[in-house]
Amino acid sequence: MGSDSGYSETNQYWTKFVAKCLIGGVVVALSASVLASYNGAQVPLGIQWRKKKKKPVRVYMDGCFDMMHYGHCNALRQARALGDQLVVGVVSDAEIIVNKGPPVTPLNERMIMVNAVKWVDEVIPDAPYAITEEFMRKLFDEYDIDYIIHGDDPCVLPDGTDAYALAKKAGRFKHIKRTEGVSSTDIVGRMLLCVRERTINETQTHASLQRQFSHGHGQKFEEGGSGSGTRISHFLPTSRRIVQFSNGKGPGQDARIVYIDGAFDLFHAGHVEILRLARELGDFLLVGIHTDQTVSASRGAHRPIMNLHERSLSVLACRYVDEVIIGAPWEVSRDMITTFNISLVVHGTIAESSDFKKEDGNPYAVPISMGIFKVLDSPLDITTTTIIRRIVSNHEAYQKRNEKKSESEKRYYADKTYVSGD
Repeated sequence: MGSDSGYSETNQYWTKFVAKCLIGGVVVALSASVLASYNGAQVPLGIQWRKKKKKPVRVYMDGCFDMMHYGHCNALRQARALGDQLVVGVVSDAEIIVNKGPPVTPLNERMIMVNAVKWVDEVIPDAPYAITEEFMRKLFDEYDIDYIIHGDDPCVLPDGTDAYALAKKAGRFKHIKRTEGVSSTDIVGRMLLCVRERTINETQTHASLQRQFSHGHGQKFEEGGSGSGTRISHFLPTSRRIVQFSNGKGPGQDARIVYIDGAFDLFHAGHVEILRLARELGDFLLVGIHTDQTVSASRGAHRPIMNLHERSLSVLACRYVDEVIIGAPWEVSRDMITTFNISLVVHGTIAESSDFKKEDGNPYAVPISMGIFKVLDSPLDITTTTIIRRIVSNHEAYQKRNEKKSESEKRYYADKTYVSGD
């Protein structure tokens, strides 16, 4: 009996041990199955484990973006850095006329410009000048906007109120640093100074024009060959700013590199559209920006309006551009084509000069002889001269527009002459 009892207890012990192992095996198998499901396999028993997807932060910035320049682009770059997606509202022509005066560039051209900025994800046309409660609700509900962005400079409505008061009250407002040294008003002033002998009353002196358009920046003047003064920009280029605007990537090993050059002064919709066409012809678009001296030699002592580095940043901000040559030579040489491995050199039909058509002294003689030169039909009949003529023909209206700046804005701009903004 004793031995039978011992045998029974031993048997029970091993039975329990085996049962535990079997149960443990089921648990391990189930755990492995669940883990496998987490890695993409079918999940048993209707159990599903999903990694929660983070909602992208969407930010909104609006503006007139009239005569768009590198300051606008830098603002959009900073705004984009505050979120994952940037939605931009472009103010309608009617709203600009009511609040500021006539725009130099119409809405369709301003839309082309904003859409072409590499940091912009979505564009809303005909945006209101002021953020109303109704429009703010539309931004939050329909466009899923998390924050409304604007520069740290004041944006005051004609009645003296803050255009972003509602967004600030809602706790959905963020500001960025303004890029000093340039504004659309400043550029208008540069152009009017360049043509003042024909369009401005001779009794107005350099000093009065300077005060009128520069917000007290203390601009200097440089005497040109015709005896007329040209405004000098106070933009101070830094390697950091150029890096911020650059794509930071070179062409691939077998990339088809397309080259286009020019002044790209007062960067406008015509420039954008020809760059878009050029980029479609290859894998990498290299843009040559001519020096100030080269531009002056071909277009007159008062050109360019924007200096070399200002023009380079505007071109770099364009989504169709991969790289720029800052200070490109006038003539496209064989050595240059070899150095940059250029496959195709292009030029638009709409241009300030017709040198690309010449038989003698053609700056594109080498690529033409190599069979790698192509003339593209320019989508828009716009040049830098077109923009200047718009200003000159209606300079009185733009003068009044500039004078509508509020005292608070003038105080903000006083003694601010250098570029800032991260």
